[in-house]
Amino acid sequence: MDQKQVVYLVPTTVLATQQYEEFKTRMSEYPIRIELLNRFRTKKEQEETLKRVELGETDILVGTHRVLSKDVKFKDLGLLIIDEEHRFGVKSKEKIKEFKNSIDVLTMTATPIPRTLHMSIVGMRDMSVIYEPPQNRRPVQTYVLEYDPEVVKEAITRELERGGQVFYLFNNVEGIEKKAIEIDQLVEEAKVEYAHGKMTGNQLENIMQDFVDGKSNVLVCTTILESGIDIPNANTIIVENADRLGLAQLYQIRGRVGRSDKQAYAYVTYRRDKNLTEVADKRLKAIKEFTEFGSGFKIAMRDLEIRGAGSLLGEIQHGHMDQIGYDMYCELLNQVVKEIQGEEVIEEVDIQIDLDVTSYIPEDYIKNSSQKIEVYQNIALCRNEDDIQNVTDEILDRYGQMSYEVENLLDIARIKILAREKNILKIAQKRESIIFYFDNEKFNFDIVDKFMKIYRNRIKFSPSKEPYITYKLADLKKVLEECKEFLGRI
Repeated sequence: MDQKQVVYLVPTTVLATQQYEEFKTRMSEYPIRIELLNRFRTKKEQEETLKRVELGETDILVGTHRVLSKDVKFKDLGLLIIDEEHRFGVKSKEKIKEFKNSIDVLTMTATPIPRTLHMSIVGMRDMSVIYEPPQNRRPVQTYVLEYDPEVVKEAITRELERGGQVFYLFNNVEGIEKKAIEIDQLVEEAKVEYAHGKMTGNQLENIMQDFVDGKSNVLVCTTILESGIDIPNANTIIVENADRLGLAQLYQIRGRVGRSDKQAYAYVTYRRDKNLTEVADKRLKAIKEFTEFGSGFKIAMRDLEIRGAGSLLGEIQHGHMDQIGYDMYCELLNQVVKEIQGEEVIEEVDIQIDLDVTSYIPEDYIKNSSQKIEVYQNIALCRNEDDIQNVTDEILDRYGQMSYEVENLLDIARIKILAREKNILKIAQKRESIIFYFDNEKFNFDIVDKFMKIYRNRIKFSPSKEPYITYKLADLKKVLEECKEFLGRI
């Protein structure tokens, strides 16, 4: 609407065509021109599209790596959207950077690569996470096991008997036709087709359309399946030689099933009697462990642990920092980033708060344990009143009216923020008094006189290595309110 152009970058031609059709449907009532650019288009069609893009007649350009070519020139590009970001290599991303300086960029993925995830964690990139699944979706039932033809036969037969369809992932172009014949002979009622990236655009399009229309019910294919293909009736997937695939790949591949309200199944197999490498074993355990919705972030974190974060400036996307540990590395990097941005780096002290109040998230308020941990983390990360207000709004919006225990939890977060500002190291309650322990080097002795005048005999000051003030409570039921009031006066 601001007269700028949008480019929507996707990793595969099949996904580009699917997204192009989706865009046309969504935008049909608006005066917006959408074009497609990929290898399926003829040379003449591509030239005409490029001309319209350069003249500004095209509003949205959907395409594969082809949109990164030198001959693609935009009149006024405003937004770049990268779908399935983990599928683009570092060299592609370097090309993207050439027009990143002057435009907005939105990257989307279910499983960010370790380096991207790491950059988000340390604050170099903004990140938002969608945890809520679409309505009526169920987690995919995942089995990790040795390859067994009988299990494969039973899995395919069971899916076909309930009128569904099956994806069979076999990532070897040379042997895929033989594998398709093998599956056809194994399951009598199977109508098998196979697809791979070396096929022409028309061939792929026809095969996929036959599968969508139900003319075939088992599709043997390579990892071209990985990106975004949406066929709700396909609810069983079998992956052969899964130990050769990456963790993010496996998660994306599993995501091709379970796209309706039916229970979906994933059979992740490896060759019988094969000795798996340590990394392959960790990957397969992770894919079995993380089955609930919103696991992409956890999968990516596990990938980060397995592979490391890599070089932030070079092309290496993996590599460990064993010598100092990941948390320490993040902390050091965070400090350097702040220094470069001209921000003052303040060493953060963990403030201990020990008050006689009930503060936790009750079981009947948030039942899901992972969501509960997420809320605890969000509260712990608050650094100012705005942060607390944002967390409060989110809790109210998602879970409704808060119980007093949750309100106490937020008040303790407020007290921590105030204590940090006032150079207080610890706050502890002893019977009817609260003791405030100060940082000796930053302690201002003038506040003692000030408090003696305000609170008189309810205040006692003790100078020592760690100076502290003992404050006698006026009302034991208002511990948090009096604590906040006291801190506000320092």
